[in-house]
Amino acid sequence: MTTRAEQAAGPAVMSYVYAVGRAGSRLDAGLPGHPGLEGGPLRTVGAGELVAVVSSVPSASYGAEGMQEQMEDLGLLEVMARTHHAVVDAAYSHATVLPMRLATVYLDDGRVREMLGAREAEFTALLSRLEGHVELGVKVYADPRAAAPAGGPPPEATEASPGRAYLRQRRVQRQNHRDAYRAAGTVAAEVPVRVAGLVSAQVSHRPQQGDLATGAGENIANDAYLVPDARIAEFRAALTGIADDVPGVRVEITGPWAPYSFATPPPVATGGAR
Repeated sequence: MTTRAEQAAGPAVMSYVYAVGRAGSRLDAGLPGHPGLEGGPLRTVGAGELVAVVSSVPSASYGAEGMQEQMEDLGLLEVMARTHHAVVDAAYSHATVLPMRLATVYLDDGRVREMLGAREAEFTALLSRLEGHVELGVKVYADPRAAAPAGGPPPEATEASPGRAYLRQRRVQRQNHRDAYRAAGTVAAEVPVRVAGLVSAQVSHRPQQGDLATGAGENIANDAYLVPDARIAEFRAALTGIADDVPGVRVEITGPWAPYSFATPPPVATGGAR
């Protein structure tokens, strides 16, 4: 029996939404063996032609105050992001889904059904657009150190005074820096030209910095492409060798992923907002 105090405090659990797909798809096949946040089991919540992949999460941690604390704790935020993406990838391996934004939480399953009903037309159109597609990422890096000529300093540098040698070295470093970034910009501009006939859409993201960046150099271009399943190999082939002869430039192709960059999820509903 629920006491008045418990009723006033609100529900003990809320509904966290990972992704939305079509009713009648094989979405449920990707859920067993993939726990949601806090280790909770995944389930689907349906309304009309749509279903949402959902798990129950404690209100104390995923309500307004609890969610704010998680967002400010990098360790907790990383766990949430990894779990969220793992669930989306598992679902997408069996059916086309719209990945929801991180921290999309509703008061209960009833509110999830209301959201699905209100946005059925929009989500159905998006699913139709994404069916048979994946997301591939292309990142271009500039690494001035890799652009430096092999071997030691030129003979004249070793014969000069220490002060002049230092200034000459600094000029060379600045020139390598400019050359690497100029070359990386040229390569980045060439990427969409090479894949133009192979993709359905493109989105440019902010270059990654700090812990988000991988490998040597600075990420200067971070683009996502919506690619038909049947053209993944062609996409990769089109970019093969694009920077092989360009010192100081590196190109990384990532994916295939669920099409996060091309889904338009509902606004984040945190705590008692919805």
